[in-house]
Amino acid sequence: MGCDGGTIPRRDELVRVKKKPEQKDKEAELAFKWRHCTIRQLPLQQPVVGCSLGRLYSKESVLEGLLDRTTLPESAQHIKTLKDVKALNLTPNPAFEANKAKKGDCYTDEGKSPYICPLIGLEMNGKYKFCFLWSCGCVMSERALKEVKSKICHQCQQSFTETDIVILNAEGDDLKLMEEKMVLRKATQKKSKKQKHTEDNQGQDVKEEEVPKKKIKKDDKTHHKINNNRTEAKDPAYKKIKDDYSVAKDPKASEVFKSIFTSHKSATDQDRAHWVTYNPFYN
Repeated sequence: MGCDGGTIPRRDELVRVKKKPEQKDKEAELAFKWRHCTIRQLPLQQPVVGCSLGRLYSKESVLEGLLDRTTLPESAQHIKTLKDVKALNLTPNPAFEANKAKKGDCYTDEGKSPYICPLIGLEMNGKYKFCFLWSCGCVMSERALKEVKSKICHQCQQSFTETDIVILNAEGDDLKLMEEKMVLRKATQKKSKKQKHTEDNQGQDVKEEEVPKKKIKKDDKTHHKINNNRTEAKDPAYKKIKDDYSVAKDPKASEVFKSIFTSHKSATDQDRAHWVTYNPFYN
């Protein structure tokens, strides 16, 4: 068919075929997603935190993003405060040796994950579903959580509810479920805060009711006024408030006390300033 020497060319050597687009390495993409921060795209550094949608972050990058929101990508715009993220209790993988110096004469397994499930030992590399509990932050595989059916964390023994389960790096239907749980969790928190505020106000009202205030009727006010008038008539101390009161006429005041005032009879004989008070009349 003839080129030279009776060679038979293949069809792909004669016909130009449209090249297929380059496909991503799924394993490399999973490893990158589970080992790198969603904001900085740099390797995760302790302390590691997770959001309500299950994405992983370095806490330092979250703090920088909250200070300058222009650095936050669209995937992290739902983070408004530090309350929107949870510190994760990760279990390190003892077989992970990526931080050690590489040698040329030995094999280094790059597929090893830095973290594992503390219950059944599965590696957290994206091949298996992992989740964390919003109530305590403990991270474990979904398989371990389903095998031991309990409402108490298998790692720290803290109780949790169904809405506290957050799937890490959720996609598709799982991502929609995490969005619904996030809205439901926030609504529950607002409701609990409102109930607590109401209970505190009720407690204050009860304390005020324990010391009842005595109501004073009009008759009591009139009776109280009459008693005050009688007391003023008996006690001369009340007369001091009135305009016609005079110290010189007070029978209980001593002569030394009366001599302080200019109304005393000795004041007419003085030709100098008083020894206690200053009176310009004698200067």
